[in-house]
Amino acid sequence: MRVRSKRYQKEAQQVSKEPMDLAEGVKKLMSLKGVKFDQSIECVLNLGIDPKQADQLVRGSISLPHGIGKQKKVIAFCDDAEAEAAKKAGAVEAGCDELVKKVTDGWLDFDVAIASPKVMGKVGKLGRVLGPQGKMPSPKNGTVTPDVVTAVAEFAAGKVEFRNDAGGNVHVVVGKQSFDANKLVENIEAFVSHLKKIKPSTTKGTYIKTMFISSTMGPSLQINI
Repeated sequence: MRVRSKRYQKEAQQVSKEPMDLAEGVKKLMSLKGVKFDQSIECVLNLGIDPKQADQLVRGSISLPHGIGKQKKVIAFCDDAEAEAAKKAGAVEAGCDELVKKVTDGWLDFDVAIASPKVMGKVGKLGRVLGPQGKMPSPKNGTVTPDVVTAVAEFAAGKVEFRNDAGGNVHVVVGKQSFDANKLVENIEAFVSHLKKIKPSTTKGTYIKTMFISSTMGPSLQINI
């Protein structure tokens, strides 16, 4: 049985168990500053989808209006002619054959991998390495694209990827506790709006069932949909 810290238990006592409006919930969450570092703020939504059905899976990427307060390490699998431009856009490594070999040999010190469709034939063999890490480039989340340079710039600046888990939940980081409350609200609203736009057409019943927000080490708050 997991035992929560005294700090966590104290903060949990300050949080209502009843659903709150988004602005009220964000304000309360940002007031719970019991740790010394700038915590990430996460949003979790339980969706009325069947995760076992391929046509009901929800995944993608989005650039939130105010970023997430964190830059990401991005690599780019591309032609050598594009490699220099990709690095200038923010890629920590770029290229094709040498980069594929480097990753094959075990180098995984990056957050996101972008790939040009022209080199996916070579990148495809990295599926066993990158797949379990959630780093395999895919057209569905915008990491396989002919415009590698733009994608690198967006993801390096904090563009976030998301996909539902086996329980039909979608988790995403929406900012930092140090953010202005209005900016955090706008980020969350933008994500929920985007999620509604990509609702699978085969989904029946209530699409967004519940929504919670929380800090890295704090209690969660339920938000009115």
